[in-house]
Amino acid sequence: MQVSKTWRNKPLFRRQGDVRFKTGLEAANLLVAEAKRRDAHETEFIDSVRSTLQCLSPIFDRNPRYAFVAKSLMEPERFIQFRVAWIDDVGVVRMNRGYRIQYSSSIGPYEGSLHFGHHVNGGVVKALGFDSVFSNALTGFDVGAAVGGSDINPFDKSDAEIQRFCQSYMTELAKYIGPDLDQPTPGMGVGEREIGYLFGQYKRINVKSSSGGRPFLSGGGAFSQAPGFGIVHYAKEMLNDRNDSLEGKRCLILGAGKVARSVAEKLLDYGAIPLTFSDASGHLYEPDGIDEGKLATVSKIKNERGAHLGRYIITSTTAQFNDPASILDIPCDLCFPCADMKAIDEAAANKLADNGCLGVIEGGHSAVTPAARKVLKKRGIMYGPHTLTMTGSAIVHALGKKGSDEQLAAEISRIYGDVKLTAEEFNARGDLFVGSNIAGFLRVANVMLTHGAV
Repeated sequence: MQVSKTWRNKPLFRRQGDVRFKTGLEAANLLVAEAKRRDAHETEFIDSVRSTLQCLSPIFDRNPRYAFVAKSLMEPERFIQFRVAWIDDVGVVRMNRGYRIQYSSSIGPYEGSLHFGHHVNGGVVKALGFDSVFSNALTGFDVGAAVGGSDINPFDKSDAEIQRFCQSYMTELAKYIGPDLDQPTPGMGVGEREIGYLFGQYKRINVKSSSGGRPFLSGGGAFSQAPGFGIVHYAKEMLNDRNDSLEGKRCLILGAGKVARSVAEKLLDYGAIPLTFSDASGHLYEPDGIDEGKLATVSKIKNERGAHLGRYIITSTTAQFNDPASILDIPCDLCFPCADMKAIDEAAANKLADNGCLGVIEGGHSAVTPAARKVLKKRGIMYGPHTLTMTGSAIVHALGKKGSDEQLAAEISRIYGDVKLTAEEFNARGDLFVGSNIAGFLRVANVMLTHGAV
């Protein structure tokens, strides 16, 4: 209590006179206001900071010193932005922006995903970096947080163009990453092929391309399905808490990328019934479910760069394409949004609830908006936040080459138990979003306190 009183009397900000706080919620609001003052144009980052700090306000009540740690954590350690010049197939010089934000190395070397897409900008990268601090800390392994990418759209480019772009991107990025410094991993629009091109260029311009026998830029660890499998393992743990299982559950999957298809593969293993996939062209719906053969057909189509799901209709007599008009009109038990950010907004959350959906488990970064999150909580729908569900890649990379699905499931069970207990301790029983943010923050913050003002 003496420590608490000392820190509560210290000003949180001293820019225009001393600014102090009396409650944890007041501290959280002051921190959000400071983030808006500095980065008001970065709406994704502000949304992420606001959602997270509201979860952390009980910690600030118990020990005000943590509010000062949160103030430091809102600012990344390093933010790199650079020009990426490359030549397309016609011979025209094209220009894109490249990013790498090395957010926190308090626990261990930087590690985090790369994202290619027209939606990628400084605010998105910063928001994803901020979230990854808590997500990577949750794993319990010595993993820092970093995120990067570029605003290129990889889906309308040829393989030759993607190779030239990746080589140009890595030529600059290689100055800031390395086996013991920063480990990029696959993300939105970045799969095994892109990671291969990036590693090829890195190997060309660097002497050292591995450390202690552990591969660098290995494409995600021991098996590439880890992110998708991890999401389903979390769904299984959530249903087990309700004395239920995935057996027979009808599941909506939004997206058709590698993660979405891995989710469908694991759902089939658990006896669930995947119903849909979606991409830019629309959505396909199999009323009787997508079995292993149909999943293999979808994978064959989507593995071809730029191919759309519409081609699947030729191979199936039962599939419906863009029927009904909205994918969310399809009745389901569980929803796995594995596509765009903010795919589930307030209206979508209400529609899912009206159709009898039991839970929404995020399979993509920030797929559920803050407003939709409130709707899910109000209507008693299970919610698996991306801070928790997207830890699969970091877990498997930490396990190394011998990492298996059984080990992944065991680690996820451990992490889920820690998050659930943390939520209960801070009077938020069953709220995995609060529990994951608090558990991740405490692990990072306790280490940061030992480092001093850095």
